[in-house]
Amino acid sequence: MQGIDSSLSQLAHRRKNLPQVAALEELRRERESVHARSVQAQTKVADLTADQTKADGEVAAVRARRDRDQTRLDSGQVTSPKDLQSIQNEIVALDRRIGSLEDAELEVMEELEGAQSELALATDALASLDARIAEEMGGLEEATRDIDAKAEALRAERGAAVQRVADPLLALYEKVRNTHGGVGAAALRHKRCEGCRLEINGADLREIATKPSDEVLRCPECNRILVRTHEAGL
Repeated sequence: MQGIDSSLSQLAHRRKNLPQVAALEELRRERESVHARSVQAQTKVADLTADQTKADGEVAAVRARRDRDQTRLDSGQVTSPKDLQSIQNEIVALDRRIGSLEDAELEVMEELEGAQSELALATDALASLDARIAEEMGGLEEATRDIDAKAEALRAERGAAVQRVADPLLALYEKVRNTHGGVGAAALRHKRCEGCRLEINGADLREIATKPSDEVLRCPECNRILVRTHEAGL
C-alpha cells in the first residue's frame, strides 16, 4: 500500500509541476504586460483621434472664413478702400492661422500614426501569445488526463489493498503517514530503514530478528512501520 501511496504522491507532484504549468504562468505574465501596453496604445489612439478631429474642425472653420473673405474681395462689392484693406489684412492673418493649425494638425497625425503602429504591434503580440497559450493548454490537458488516468487506476488498486489490511493496522499506517511526510511504512533493506535512510544498530536488529513474521514492527529511529524483506540483513 505504501508503494501505491508513494506513486500517488509522485503523480500529484508531477501533475502540479508539469512543464506546461510553468510555461503557462510565464506566458500569462507576458500577456498581462502586453495587454497593458495595448490598453495604453488604445487610449492614446482614442485621444489623438479626438485631437485630430478637433484640429480638422478648426482648420476647416478658419479656411471657410478665409474663403468667404476672399469671395467678398473678388466680388467687387466692397468698394471702400478702408474695408478692402481690412479684408486683405484679415486674409493674411487667416492664412497664417491656417498654416499654424495645419502644422499642429500634422504633428497630431504623426503621433497618431505612431500610436496606431504601437497598437497594431500589441494586437499582433496578443494574438501570438493567445495561440501559444492555447497550445500549452492543450498539452497540459493531455498530460493531466494521462496522469489522472494513472492515479485513478492506482486508487482502485489501493481500494483493493485496503480490504486486505486489518483496521487497527490501517489506522496506524494512516496516522504515521500523516505525520511522516506521506511515508507510513518503509522497507528494511541491508540493515537500513528506507523511510529515514538510517542504519539500524545491531541490538535493535537482533531484537527485530526474534519477532514473529506477522508482528507489526516500528523503526527505532523514525517510528515508521517497518517491513522486513529478504534483503533486510537480519
